[in-house]
Amino acid sequence: MEDLAEYHGSISKRQAEEILNRAGRDGSYLIRDSMSAAGSYCVCVLCDGWVYTYRIFKQKDGLWTIEVAPGMKERLFRKVGNLIAAFKIPDQGISVPLLYPVNKPK
Repeated sequence: MEDLAEYHGSISKRQAEEILNRAGRDGSYLIRDSMSAAGSYCVCVLCDGWVYTYRIFKQKDGLWTIEVAPGMKERLFRKVGNLIAAFKIPDQGISVPLLYPVNKPK
């Protein structure tokens, strides 16, 4: 995960919201550690002034999945980068496509 520029590590939900609101464009997103589920991550994405959070899980078989809207089929990915690429396309079960990565400052 650490090799992704949009991975911000252990920041709070509030910090993620502040960063994304400064970015100001629908579809701006970042990845952070989950504070409530150890070993999981969250993709936070800005849509209409709101930040939506979707948990990313690594399964026992090493594949990655993301929480999506009820009724959407679960999808599995070998790498988080592949998951992110798939959710850049509209209508994948999240509020807005992941269009603009907000990279962690160096």
